[in-house]
Amino acid sequence: MKSVGIIGVGIYVPDQVVTNHDLSKRVDTNDEWIRSRTGIEERRIASEDMDTSDMAIIAAKNALLDASLEATEIDLILVATATPDHAFPSVACMVQEALGIKNVPAMDISVACSGFIYTMVTAKQFIDTNTYQNVLVIGSEKFSKIVDWNDRNTSVLFGDGAGAIVLSEVSKGKGILSFDLGSDGSGAKHLAVSKETNKVTMNGREVYKFAVRQMPESSYRVVKKAGLDSDDVHYLIPHQANIRIIDAARERLGLNKDQVSTTVRIHGNTSAASIPLALFTEIQNGFINDNDIIVMVGFGAGLTWGSVCLRWGK
Repeated sequence: MKSVGIIGVGIYVPDQVVTNHDLSKRVDTNDEWIRSRTGIEERRIASEDMDTSDMAIIAAKNALLDASLEATEIDLILVATATPDHAFPSVACMVQEALGIKNVPAMDISVACSGFIYTMVTAKQFIDTNTYQNVLVIGSEKFSKIVDWNDRNTSVLFGDGAGAIVLSEVSKGKGILSFDLGSDGSGAKHLAVSKETNKVTMNGREVYKFAVRQMPESSYRVVKKAGLDSDDVHYLIPHQANIRIIDAARERLGLNKDQVSTTVRIHGNTSAASIPLALFTEIQNGFINDNDIIVMVGFGAGLTWGSVCLRWGK
């Protein structure tokens, strides 16, 4: 198999910031209650005239710029989203049109918060088999349109945004070293979009129990699959859902707090956009360097989970 890795990263977050204090004016909650239970202080919310595809397009352009590639050099577009503009056409096809890319396959993958990892692993298979060379992988979500803003149990959690990467062949020994994917459909009822209201419903207790067990274990397994030990891991980029769940994954790998991304504080839970947003932030912060071993891990509706272990660099 080829060495497949990330050669470009780009993001987009809306300008509008909604703080915990802002939410307390609408539902029975307060800043201390939200921060103590989730670690979230604020989140970004897209305007009514900006949808999932609009954010995906901007993030994609930024990733292409970072990769020093022209849009015409992309030969496959994959978008992870649980909040497409509409049932069809896919967000991926809308991105393709906006970027002016002709005659390449484009499709959406819906695995909610695990979506970015699933999509990244899917892209790797196409490159491994010499089917495609440069794959645009995007996680984009506008959860604000499916959140019940009168429900304090879910409205405090989610935010909007998009993150994109370009996957391509990289130097031998770098890139994706291993991955771990899984699902447990028996938990599907615990995190879903209601047929009656088209709004997010969640059994927080059950989702939390699942996440604090499965996300740390997937993190541990993917490191072992790469033939490495926890001591080899430099940085953990977990799905940004809840600070307590993030801490559970960090502790399972024996990492210090300065070895884990916690952008949940400023972005909230952006579902499939969560991991690329965190990745970009930590690159900008200077916490990710050439040859570092990085673990990305997420969980989501399904219930699903996924993780990737990679060696950073081109």
